[in-house]
Amino acid sequence: MKKTQLIMIWLLPLIVIGGVFAPELGYLVLAMMAALLAMSIFKGRYWCWNLCPRGAFLDIAMSKMSRKNPAPKIFTKLWFRWTLFVLFMSFLVWRLVKSGANIISIGAVFVSMCIITTVISVVLAVLTKHRAWCVVCPMGLMQETIGKKHK
Repeated sequence: MKKTQLIMIWLLPLIVIGGVFAPELGYLVLAMMAALLAMSIFKGRYWCWNLCPRGAFLDIAMSKMSRKNPAPKIFTKLWFRWTLFVLFMSFLVWRLVKSGANIISIGAVFVSMCIITTVISVVLAVLTKHRAWCVVCPMGLMQETIGKKHK
């Protein structure tokens, strides 16, 4: 367990639980997305293994509950990862368009995306390895892609 993980882990419940009551907390998700994409230019997937609040949660809390089964092989297929990326981003854009220009609604979109992906990551962590979500994480794929282009 890394010191940075102990700091960052608190952002996940803040957004997932606090965001239900204060949707503006969803803007933290947007800020983290911008930070991890900018960082990936210089450090590739550094965010994933050191600063990601969900990754910290999966390492600290879910590793003890994991069955430690291998993740499905399809998770490592690039076409599958890009398909998930397109699906998640399409859903995100659709929700943002539906929210209009309402500041609260936009924050709520990011909170709900964080909740959805957290639930998926917990289910995967219990059924397979605790970091199975990280293999297919859309933001991880973007970091990896940007990192490779800037090497």
